[in-house]
Amino acid sequence: MTSGWAAAGFALFTWWFSTGLILLIVNRAERGRARAPARAALFSLPVLALGAAGVVLSRGDASVPGAYVAFLSAIAIWGWIELAFLTGVLTGPVLRPCPEDVPEWERFVRAWGVIAYSEMSLVAALAALWLHLEGAANPVAFWTFATLFGARLTAKLNLWLGVPHVHAEMLPRRLSHVASHFRIRRPTPFFALSVTLLTLAVGGWTWTAATAEAPAAAVGAALVAALTALALVEHWLMVVPIPDGVLWRWTEARGARKPAP
Repeated sequence: MTSGWAAAGFALFTWWFSTGLILLIVNRAERGRARAPARAALFSLPVLALGAAGVVLSRGDASVPGAYVAFLSAIAIWGWIELAFLTGVLTGPVLRPCPEDVPEWERFVRAWGVIAYSEMSLVAALAALWLHLEGAANPVAFWTFATLFGARLTAKLNLWLGVPHVHAEMLPRRLSHVASHFRIRRPTPFFALSVTLLTLAVGGWTWTAATAEAPAAAVGAALVAALTALALVEHWLMVVPIPDGVLWRWTEARGARKPAP
């Protein structure tokens, strides 16, 4: 698949399918016994290991298959950390809802406490990828993970600052306290800044894909461009009343729910 369009379609399918797979696992853990979430995270550790191995093996592979391997490896690492968060295994020290009448600084501290361990894991993974892939022939894994991390960061900040639609009903039951740290209101100027930066990033990666001379570079840029475009759409869903759960209707049949961004 040397075409940029094929790469973009592959990124779209990978995002859709991997999200649905996480939904199914989270749902099974919720319906299981008390230790089911920990077991779900434990039994999925091979995915994390495969992702790490893929990053190492694809580091010097400046080919089209190497770009796809690097992309999937970053998705695997990200997916495991996300699964650990959604199952409640890797969250933070704050496990209770936020009181209503607290100062903004305290609400921020509490919100950080809800996701602290997960976010620190993501930062550690991002730093490890940067150190390992600096100057590498194939940096697709780093840019894939960095895109996911940046989009997650702006999404979390927008949810904390306030947006019209937070989709809190999609949170797993064990993370229901997270919604109390969100704010439902008109979007702030930070939302405009977020979507502007994401739009510029989409344009930049698309231009890189269109002008790259090497097929592998074009495919890698197209993969990241598509992922960035998906992040942009997810941001707009915070202000546009469009239900995105329909994309994972095949998981709803089993009672699964889409995770919060």
